[in-house]
Amino acid sequence: MAAISPTNAIAKWRGLEPEQLIGAFRIMQTARRLDDREIALKRQNRIFFQISGAGHEAVEVAAGLCLRAGHDWIYPYYRDRALCLTLGVTPYEMMLQAVGAADDPASGGRQMPSHWGHSKLNIVSSSSPTGTQFVQAVGCAEGGRYLHPESDEITLVSSGEGATSEGEFWEALNAACLQRLPVLFLIEDNGYAISVPVESQTAGANISRLVSGFPGLFQQEVDGCDFLASYRALQAAVEYCRGGQGPALVHAHVIRPYSHSLSDDERHYKTAAERDAEQARDPLLSFPKFLLEEGVLDENALRRITLEVDREVHEAAQEALRADPPPRDSALRHLYSETIDPTSGDFGTPARFAANAGEPKTMVDLLNATLREEMRRDPRIITFGEDVADCSRAETLAEVKGKGGVFKVTAGLQAEFGGRRSFNTPLAEAAIVGRAIGMATRGLKPVAEIQFFDYVWPAMMQIRDELATLRWRSNGTFACPLVLRIPIGGYLNGGAIYHSQSGEVAFTHLPGLRVVMPSNALDACGLLRTAIRCDDPVMFLEHKRLYREPYNRSAHPGPDYLIPFGCARIVKPGRNLTVVTYGALVQKAQQAALLVERKNPDISIEVIDLRSLAPYDWNAIRTSVEKTNRVMIAHEDCLSFGYAAELAARIADELFDRLDAPVGRVAALDTWVAYQPQLENAILPQVEDLTAEMERLLTY
Repeated sequence: MAAISPTNAIAKWRGLEPEQLIGAFRIMQTARRLDDREIALKRQNRIFFQISGAGHEAVEVAAGLCLRAGHDWIYPYYRDRALCLTLGVTPYEMMLQAVGAADDPASGGRQMPSHWGHSKLNIVSSSSPTGTQFVQAVGCAEGGRYLHPESDEITLVSSGEGATSEGEFWEALNAACLQRLPVLFLIEDNGYAISVPVESQTAGANISRLVSGFPGLFQQEVDGCDFLASYRALQAAVEYCRGGQGPALVHAHVIRPYSHSLSDDERHYKTAAERDAEQARDPLLSFPKFLLEEGVLDENALRRITLEVDREVHEAAQEALRADPPPRDSALRHLYSETIDPTSGDFGTPARFAANAGEPKTMVDLLNATLREEMRRDPRIITFGEDVADCSRAETLAEVKGKGGVFKVTAGLQAEFGGRRSFNTPLAEAAIVGRAIGMATRGLKPVAEIQFFDYVWPAMMQIRDELATLRWRSNGTFACPLVLRIPIGGYLNGGAIYHSQSGEVAFTHLPGLRVVMPSNALDACGLLRTAIRCDDPVMFLEHKRLYREPYNRSAHPGPDYLIPFGCARIVKPGRNLTVVTYGALVQKAQQAALLVERKNPDISIEVIDLRSLAPYDWNAIRTSVEKTNRVMIAHEDCLSFGYAAELAARIADELFDRLDAPVGRVAALDTWVAYQPQLENAILPQVEDLTAEMERLLTY
């Protein structure tokens, strides 16, 4: 190895010492050799998937050298092998992921290789959907600022240029610039999103030009195959973010000398000339050449490092191939919190009504009261969403009444707790949920609102592929306990298609997500408090028609009233028929039952309000059906493939010998909710529909 270079050479190297340059080369070489070893193992059918980071090594090592492992937070994407190596992930740990070993620190064998995650290094578990990490990184930075305002930590989020076409990228940039957050966006542009070239992906074929108008966004465009140029650009971007000036974006032009993955063959869409041009820019060729020319290494030292890396990768692979796979009985582990069980008796605190409680309160009133009490109890709780705050322009708050949500559930929270804890967001549902995920990962307890259930679908990727999976896919090393409040349901006389739909079954189907739906003010209070205090992500569905109904009001039950999840309520006891329902149909089922009983004095009908849909109270259903021998399930959503279908199937499977009649179902027609009230009434289940089915089952 050559002697230490003169001071002027070190200055030319952006202050890096020769040993740092050599270390950078070693990491680049290790990353490439790990890719090559995985490719060989995949072709031998000893691992099951491979996707490489080849061609991205220079800019990723530069990024890693500018960051502080365990201090900064990282949201990587699948090509970030060299970045993760630089931050401290070992070749052995990467090979454990490739073979799917139980000891894989990223996922315990639950995710594909190159889905990086390492809790000790603050590398947040990555997933396969492209672009979802952007808004989570924004939430992570928000959480860091809230919890550690004195810290100079930054959050780095990376992706290829293809993911910049996703809406979450633009939502994240907007939010980061609005809040001047220390988020560093690293876009590793290799010119192709699988087979789609950048000119077909990005208008003008350059993401830097598209984002140039974002206020306060520091930008650097750089040759990502040039290590020193990349280091210079990332140094400047990191300094900007650490200085509290706002977000930065580094657009690095890199190459992809290997196909997208082993499931792809780039020769089908790249010409030989294009591939040759990429090879000429390969940092694994240009950087060692630079080190030789600068006298940092000689040929012997270069050869020795290469051999040492080959040996280390070989040994890591051989050791990983001997590692144990995850045990079969671990499949359900880490779906939910293993320290706090919201279905337990710990959440069964009884109501304590004060003697001077005053007039009974509506569901809106008690939801608002519960949020206030919990925010006073726990400073980590924050509320946000569209129109959630009283007034975004806080300086005018004294002059206006304030909004506080379109249904007033969050009214007064900003006035009491300030704009840091109750604030409005842009109209961007994916960003609302994604930011909440990032905040919860950092230790906050977000209570986010989606204004109407009908508009939750832009956030479906964040809910299904991120929120519900994070604890499980990271093998319990990351979690995002939060509450997602969503007004739902019809019977509004004019709500129509986009303000009246149900659809809860789309979410009760998701492992890892709790779903609850109260039918009255008292239950809303107890269930919301449980949702906030539990350690899992909870979808809290609030039926809009029930917000201010006089019949379901309640006095305040006290600041510690809790209802366990999975605990149904027997609304009305009976002997001859069980009705299982929830939401707005609880009252309608009671009305129908009374009508049937008046006509048949010897008949009594039991009505069960599930309250919690995932988990649900199977013991209550079974006990009731074993007593009555007849059962009807009613819900407001469409009949086909609805929530009742699963309950009916289980009842038929486990209680068939106890049934004296088929399992009945009452639900909405298989269509959308209409605007005209008479047509809406024909579509949604009414009391007469429930009555008719009750009578059919009782006379079967």
